[in-house]
Amino acid sequence: MTGTTYPNPLLPGFNPDPSVVRVEDTYYLVTSTFEYLPGMPVYRSTDFVQWEQIGNVGTRPEQLRLRDVPTGTGVWAPTIRHHDGLFHVIVTVPRGRGCVVFTATDPAGPWSDGTVLDGVHGIDPDLAWDEAGNAFVTYSGLLLEGPDLGTHLGIQQVRVDLETGRALEEPRSIWSGSGFMFPEAPHLYHRGGYWYLMIAEGGTERGHGVSIARGPSPEGPFEPGPANPFLTARSTTRPIQNTGHGDLVEGPDGKTLMVLLGVRPGGGTRAFSPLGRETFVTTVDWKDDWPVAEPVQLSVLPSITDKVSFAEPWDNRWLAVRRTPSEVAETEDGRLRITADGSTLDDLRPAFVGRRQMTIDVASRTRVDVSAGTGGLAVRYDEDHHYEIEARAEDGRLHLTARASVPGLRQEWRGELPDAPLTLHLDARRPSSAEFGTEMMTSDHVELWAEAGGEQVRLARIDGRYLTAETAASFTGRVIGLYAVEGTVSFGDFEVTGSDI
Repeated sequence: MTGTTYPNPLLPGFNPDPSVVRVEDTYYLVTSTFEYLPGMPVYRSTDFVQWEQIGNVGTRPEQLRLRDVPTGTGVWAPTIRHHDGLFHVIVTVPRGRGCVVFTATDPAGPWSDGTVLDGVHGIDPDLAWDEAGNAFVTYSGLLLEGPDLGTHLGIQQVRVDLETGRALEEPRSIWSGSGFMFPEAPHLYHRGGYWYLMIAEGGTERGHGVSIARGPSPEGPFEPGPANPFLTARSTTRPIQNTGHGDLVEGPDGKTLMVLLGVRPGGGTRAFSPLGRETFVTTVDWKDDWPVAEPVQLSVLPSITDKVSFAEPWDNRWLAVRRTPSEVAETEDGRLRITADGSTLDDLRPAFVGRRQMTIDVASRTRVDVSAGTGGLAVRYDEDHHYEIEARAEDGRLHLTARASVPGLRQEWRGELPDAPLTLHLDARRPSSAEFGTEMMTSDHVELWAEAGGEQVRLARIDGRYLTAETAASFTGRVIGLYAVEGTVSFGDFEVTGSDI
């Protein structure tokens, strides 16, 4: 079995910082969610090909305390592990609860309220146990608060009491990496006669890579690998870039697999990644007790369809911003209703619920009733970067507005339709032109249009590069969803179909 046997991306759309654990013959994987709730989706697979989201770790606001976190903070880089019959997820929530460990007997949930670990001041924590049962938290010593904000202390480690959250010693520095910026995402593994310390370095952008060191114990001392970074896409033409932040696991055939994050940049100079950081997989061989990773290969699924009927119970894939979806919307009589609360998509807590955009080419639609309010269909990267089409009813007509918002700029387009059952559309398409020029330089274009009473109105075709990882610079990705800004807006269904072929 090779890396190309697996779909890549393994988890499409906004799914960065993956961590995976194998328990018997089943795999469980979690990813970062930053300011969105519920936090940390839990995916399950038995073959490493088909993955199902079975739940979320952070389903209750008090578990993470994201209400006022600045964009870009929140839920950073969880690690999932299994020990003594219990699942553990350790995570840092900058500007929220800090470093927290959640536990569950069933990874589908419910998860515990979480234990805050005192004395762990950094990001990307890992959790490992030695043969004596000592729990080690290894983390990146990037300080995000206080007078030393921005200072990086390298890779840090401390023994902890997981029951009380108390550090059992002063943190120590165990490795500073290979000299590239931002050593982060450490994971400890015991394999053969060595303890391995694998990290990411080079930053989560184009310089990202994976490096490794080994030593006789979880505390080191650690000897750097001879080929660091032993996985990177920097300065290559590979279709998957920014590869890093990896975690190792034994695959179904006994070979070592690495899950990691990456992006799929588009455009003539491959400069823009609309879906943000996704989860990928590659194979790892071992030579002289050092890992040798295969380059990450692209192997996309031909199509993805996500059709939601609100006559069914809510599933666990809905997201809201700094609050749970149930705080924003409710379902009744086969419809989803969102009642405005004075917020807009420019605010930290918009009246918005959405789902990850999972393909670059996408067509999304919703049937909407705006007889009692104003709202519509949007694609959001953050509060400064969003495109939307909204409607309101007045004087027997439907008044439509398409809007593009980027920092410091806003443009609107307007149109009308008969006051009849209304369907709003938001589509994204890669440039079709093969000619050299501005048309081919962007990642995609977003089209906003509507139909009612047998008529159509096409309001806008907007350059998609402003809603990409490189331009928006948020750590998330595109989320397509439904919102209200006045009164109560009712949605009859929601459908997204897409392809990357």
